[in-house]
Amino acid sequence: MSVFSLRAWTLRRRVVALSVTVALVLTILGVFAALTAANSNRHIDTILDRTGPMRSAGESLSTAVVDQETGIRGYAISGEQDNLSPYNDGLAAQNRLLAEIDRLNGPDGDPAVRASTELVRQRADQWRAVVAIPVLNAVRDQGPEAGQALIEAADTSQFDALRASIGELQQDILVVRDQSAVAAKRTGTVLVALEIFAAVVVILAGAILFLLLDRLVSRPVTELAEQVREVADGAYGKHITSRGSPELRTLAADVDGMRRQIAAELSEVREAREQIEWVNDQLKQQAEELTRSNRDLEQFAYVASHDLQEPLRKVASFCQLLQRRYAGQMDERADQYIAFAVDGAQRMQRLINDLLAFSRIGRLTAGFTDVHLDQVLTEVKSQLEARAGDDAEITWADLPTVEGEEPLLTTLFVNLIGNSLKFRRPDVAPVIRVTASLVGEEWQLNVRDNGIGIEAEFADKVFVIFQRLHARDAYEGTGIGLAIVKKIVEYHGGRIWLDLDVAEGTSIYFTLPLLAGVPVAEPRKQDEVVA
Repeated sequence: MSVFSLRAWTLRRRVVALSVTVALVLTILGVFAALTAANSNRHIDTILDRTGPMRSAGESLSTAVVDQETGIRGYAISGEQDNLSPYNDGLAAQNRLLAEIDRLNGPDGDPAVRASTELVRQRADQWRAVVAIPVLNAVRDQGPEAGQALIEAADTSQFDALRASIGELQQDILVVRDQSAVAAKRTGTVLVALEIFAAVVVILAGAILFLLLDRLVSRPVTELAEQVREVADGAYGKHITSRGSPELRTLAADVDGMRRQIAAELSEVREAREQIEWVNDQLKQQAEELTRSNRDLEQFAYVASHDLQEPLRKVASFCQLLQRRYAGQMDERADQYIAFAVDGAQRMQRLINDLLAFSRIGRLTAGFTDVHLDQVLTEVKSQLEARAGDDAEITWADLPTVEGEEPLLTTLFVNLIGNSLKFRRPDVAPVIRVTASLVGEEWQLNVRDNGIGIEAEFADKVFVIFQRLHARDAYEGTGIGLAIVKKIVEYHGGRIWLDLDVAEGTSIYFTLPLLAGVPVAEPRKQDEVVA
């Protein structure tokens, strides 16, 4: 495999290859360690579960043989059957202990231990055949004196050989124990070596991974970030490259492509910004001209309406004087013409008065104060009491305190409630309700009635100055009321709109900013009624 092909490997592929290699090595080490540990456990089991109990059995076996010899001598001296108990107990213990050693050694156990065990069994049988059984028979048949004579005449070589064979058995068991201990120590050393080797493999893999990440990720990412910062600082002509992994080289190529696109679009943006700045300058000039024009128009409307008052009053006065003095003295057509002139002058006077009032909104101000809308509605109720009549019902819930000009807010409610009284349905008592609710950072107020209502197609037209939806002879007024309402609401920073989702009557919503620093009171749900 060439170096070039290795450089083409992705970071993911390199990390996977390293991980697989380390995992394979650790797996082999783990299998070998498991086998070694099993072997060590087997040797430890031999020491703890086999050689230990066998050594203990060997020591007990020596005691059992001595007990047999002691029992025989005691029985030969006294002839008492009770003195024969040590012999019987020792014989039983001998057989049990030899069987235990055979069991612990097992069929696949140490051959030397097996041979020594068999030798002990044979010499024990010989001692009993040569010494113990003849003494027992002599005592039973001839008495203690015959038994003692046999004991004194007997040779101790048989018993000494038996004890020597037991010593050889214990020595063979000790050899097996020492061999198991050495083997367990050796396997323990191998396990430690395997652990050290595994730790070295892990440390080496970590070092390789660290170097791999440092060379292919960390340093290339730092270099790439420095290049990107240079481009971000304005060096849009700098070519972005990377010497890292294929992923980073691809990323660098993508970033460089983005840089080229940004650089290409930046010139277009600069040109567009210059055009936008020029357009903004033109719009600013036009806005200033429009503001000046609106101010001049408002001033013109105010001056025109104010200056037209005097000549219009003269025209209206002389028309009325002419009507009073010559009414009935001329023909019917002349009286009709005079009546038209008087009515036109009066309507013109009302229009000019309304225009003057409209132009004064926001021009003559005493500043905002805390306005209690409950008190405003009480004043509005008083002003409209004559127009309301005996059957009208005007109710409102507990209204908030807002910041504004009380005269303008009074005018606002006079126009809204006055319209509700004006546009009532025939033979139906007017019912007008004013409510308020807190929505976000503003109060939302609603004036609703059960009158003739407004068609949806006229939702925007009703707030335009001097716009009428009915003939002059059907309802009085100049059509400026809702325009004044809208200007007052906007002067206070609010919005106004017509609610089109009502089954009958008219519902108008408008907003007023929340009064800063005054907590919102829970509505007491008390109504004021005008009957």
